[in-house]
Order: sequence, then C-alpha cells, then structure tokens
Amino acid sequence: MASVNKVIIVGNVGRDPETRYMPSGDAVTNISVATSDRYKDKQTGEMKENTEWHRIAFFGKLAEIAGQYLKKGSQVYVEGRLRTRKWTDQSGQEKYSTEIIADSMQMLGARMAGSGEESSGGRSKPAEGSSSPSASALDAMDDDIPF
Repeated sequence: MASVNKVIIVGNVGRDPETRYMPSGDAVTNISVATSDRYKDKQTGEMKENTEWHRIAFFGKLAEIAGQYLKKGSQVYVEGRLRTRKWTDQSGQEKYSTEIIADSMQMLGARMAGSGEESSGGRSKPAEGSSSPSASALDAMDDDIPF
C-alpha cells in the first residue's frame, strides 16, 4: 500500500532564521513557525486560541533563500514532509524531535518596507518628474527592429 508524508504549514516565523553550512558547503536553515487555531469554548462562550510551534529545516538553495529573506514575524507558506529524529542526551535519556523538511516555500503578506517593491503586485509607478517616451519616439524605434 502506498503512503503519503506531506505537510502544509501557513504561519508566522517566530525568530530570525539560523543558517549553517555543512562540510560539503550546502546550506541548512532552521526556523520555527507558529500556527494558531481559534475556537469558541462551548462552556464559557469565550474565544480561545491555541498556538502550535513547528520546526522547519531547509536545505541547499532553498535554505539560502529562506535565510536571506525570512525574518521574525514574516508570514510563510511551507510544503514538506515530517521527519522524526531520535537521540540520547547527556544523561542517557532517549529524546525525540519531529521537524518538517521543507520542499518548497512561499513568502506571504505585505512587502517589507524598503524592499523597493510596492504591495500592488510588485509594480512600481514611474518616479515623479520622469517623462514617458512620446508616440513619435516609439514609432521611430519600430524602424530599427529587424523582423
């Protein structure tokens, strides 16, 4: 029987990414992402919120991108798979850690201030005082096109 190990997370980065490099030169970036679930308590009627933290590991080029562009508070969409690691701590006790190994990532939310892009899909308006080419200048350019 086939099996599927697929995770999709949309949440906020809890702290700035930590990027390390392996001896091979490949990058590894780790982040923590918070997801929240809101619900109404049936007994009291008040709204409650449950926050879950997820460890996410990026490798290779995706790790470099995540390390460069993600910041604490960034909203991010991540697809990947779960991996549980087992190790023995210094006192001899067995420990387990489950993390998401990212396959893809998409930055969400408003554009960062000072990034040179506007929140309107990345299109920027011409700077004030700049002139647009006249129609005659565009017609003259058509004569230089070789096809």
